[in-house]
Amino acid sequence: MIQQSTRIAAHYDRADLYDRILAALAEAGVPEGEIEARHLKPIDEFHIGGLEATEAVLAPLGLGPGVRVLDAGSGLGGAARLMAERFDADVTGLDLTPAFVETARRLTALTGLCAEFVEGSALDMPFEDGAFDVVTLLHVGMNLPDKPRFFAEAARVLRPGGRLAVYDVMRFGAHPAFPLPWASAPDHSFLDTPDAYLAAARGAGFELASREDRGGIARAFFARMRAQIARSGPAPLGLPLLMGDTAAEKAANMARAVEAGDIQPVAMTFHPGARP
Repeated sequence: MIQQSTRIAAHYDRADLYDRILAALAEAGVPEGEIEARHLKPIDEFHIGGLEATEAVLAPLGLGPGVRVLDAGSGLGGAARLMAERFDADVTGLDLTPAFVETARRLTALTGLCAEFVEGSALDMPFEDGAFDVVTLLHVGMNLPDKPRFFAEAARVLRPGGRLAVYDVMRFGAHPAFPLPWASAPDHSFLDTPDAYLAAARGAGFELASREDRGGIARAFFARMRAQIARSGPAPLGLPLLMGDTAAEKAANMARAVEAGDIQPVAMTFHPGARP
């Protein structure tokens, strides 16, 4: 498990990430002293559908002032900052990659928002029982080798009556070709089916409240991305900063698999039911 965690963190690690984000923003005409959370959206919503998808996932969760939220696999902190800014929620981000945690902290401080970021694994959460009202997982499960353990940990840190929202890429057919945004090789890709998620959730005592398969939305999202790049070329601030030199190949492999129907993003919300 430790070796897998190390490989996953290494996949996402980027040297001088914060400084390179600031340099890209400056190239786009946004100097450091004028950076707001909205300027970061091209990179900090690191999942299919971007901001629109995040908003759809958060809509049914009843967020508001003082609601304690854990964003498991928080990346650069985009979803956490959105929840803090829009809902005044009390948000904690948890991520395995040290560079992401450090960058999330610095970007959040730069934008004047308030959210906490902690380094750690979604399979071994460093939090007390019942510490949160809501747990979110946005495009992280593809890197989680033990789905039952994640759901058990989510159930543990949620208070009675809390909510869990999952928005992951899930497998409906063949596994996509590598490299992919979440994995360069098979040893850290744990793409799984919706049925596997549902079984793991039930095993941890969760009940499904809602499910939306978003394949059509994903295809439209990739079509818009291709059209935008064709019109204007790659933006200075974009996902290549996070995905490295093979960003185009990773995105193309994922988009082809979405088009083929082999994978699609799925949004699920759960509430704790009877304990197993």
